[in-house]
Amino acid sequence: MTDDSRVRLSELIAPAFLPVHRDIRRGDHDEYWLKGGRGSAKSSFVSLELVLGLMRGAAARDAAGEAGLPSAIVYRRVAATLRESVYAQVIWAIERLGVARFFDCRVSPMEIRYRPTGQRILFRGADDPGKSKSIKLSRGYFGFLWFEELAEFSGMEAVRTIRASALRGGSRGVTFYTYNPPASARNWVNEEALRPVPGRLVHASSYLDVPEKWLGADFIAQAEALRGSNERAYRHMYLGEVTGSGAQVFDNLELRRISDAEIEAMDRFYCGLDFGFAADPDALTRWAYDRRGRVLCAVDEFYGARNSVDRLAGEAKARCADAVVRCDSADPRMIAELARRGVKAVGVRKGPGSVEHGLRWLRDLGKIVIDPERTPNIAREFSGYEYAQDRNGNILSEYPDRDNHAIDSARYALEPEIGRRVATTRSDLY
Repeated sequence: MTDDSRVRLSELIAPAFLPVHRDIRRGDHDEYWLKGGRGSAKSSFVSLELVLGLMRGAAARDAAGEAGLPSAIVYRRVAATLRESVYAQVIWAIERLGVARFFDCRVSPMEIRYRPTGQRILFRGADDPGKSKSIKLSRGYFGFLWFEELAEFSGMEAVRTIRASALRGGSRGVTFYTYNPPASARNWVNEEALRPVPGRLVHASSYLDVPEKWLGADFIAQAEALRGSNERAYRHMYLGEVTGSGAQVFDNLELRRISDAEIEAMDRFYCGLDFGFAADPDALTRWAYDRRGRVLCAVDEFYGARNSVDRLAGEAKARCADAVVRCDSADPRMIAELARRGVKAVGVRKGPGSVEHGLRWLRDLGKIVIDPERTPNIAREFSGYEYAQDRNGNILSEYPDRDNHAIDSARYALEPEIGRRVATTRSDLY
C-alpha cells in the first residue's frame, strides 16, 4: 500500500501532466488521449498512473472484495516490442515510486503482479485483436487499459475490439492512448482525436514541458540541430505537431546537384543491397551521413534486374571498395556467394517493426539530399513513395511494399545508425 505523501510526484511527473493527474484522481474522464513529440514524458506519466491506480484500488476496495480489485493491461501493435518499451517503462515507475518490494515482475508470461492482492499488469501485442476476447482475470477486472504508440495500430475499429473485450465488469475503466501524432491530418489517429466524445480528454505535450535535466544535453542538442536544419521535421518530431505532409512519406527531401568535391569532403559512408526476386531489381546504394546535422546524402547506386552474382560482386567492389555491404538477410545463399567473391557482405537483422522503425528514422532525418542525375532511381523512389490509402482515398499509417527497393537498400545500409542509441539522463522517456 502506498500514499502520494510518501513520494514527491512533482519530481516524477512533468508539470504539464499534473492537471491530468488530478483529473484522473477525480474520475472526470474515461479516456485520456496523450499526444506529444519525442521526449514529452507521456509514457512515463502513464506508467506511474498505472502503478498508482492499482495500489489505490487495493486500498479502496469496497464490499465487492476481490471482485472490486482493478488490474491493468498494456497493448502495443506488435508483441515483440513490449519488453524493451512499456514493460521496462512500468518497472521504472515501480522503482521510482519506491515500491519494488511489493511487486513481482516476470517475462514469461509477461506480467507484473502486486503481491498484497494479486492484481496484475499484463502486456499484450495486438497482432490479432480477436485474441483479446480470451483474456480473463481470476480475480477483479481490468480497470486500466493502455495503448502505446497508438498510430501503429491499423485503425480505431481494431482498438475498439480490444477495448470492448478488456473492459468488462468493474465499476469504472480508464483507457490511456499515447502517441506521436502522424504528420498527415487525414490519418485516422488525428481525425479520431478531433472527434468530440463524452468522457474523452485530449492532452498535448512536448519536450519543452519537461525539465531539461530529465532529458540530458544530448537530447536538447539533437532537437536544436533538427530545428535549424528542418523546422518542419522538428515541429513534427519534437513538438508533436500535425505538419500536414499529405500522402508523401519523405517530406525532408532535397533534390539537387551533388558535386564530386562535396562527396570527397564526406567521411562516413554506408552501403546497402536489396536483392531482386523474379522481375524485381537488385538495388545497391551508397550513402554518406552527417551524424551531427542528421543529413543523409545519396552518393551512388546500381539498379537492375536479373543480375548474375558475378555482376553484383563486381558492382559492389567497384562502388563500395572494401566497405561493408549490408544486405537483405532473406537470401543467405547470395550473401555467401558475394563473400566468396571478395565482397564484405553481411545480412542485416530483421524483426517485427524493423521496417517501420527504419522508415521512421529516414523520415525524421534533418534532410535527405539526392542528386537526380547521379542517383535517378533513388530520387524516383524516395520522391514518389507515399502512404497507403483506403478505397476512399483516406491515408493510412501503412507503408506499401512496392517501388521501394532503393529505400530498403538505404535501411539496410544505415542499420548501424538506425540502431544506434544515444545515451540520455532519462532514457525512459518515450
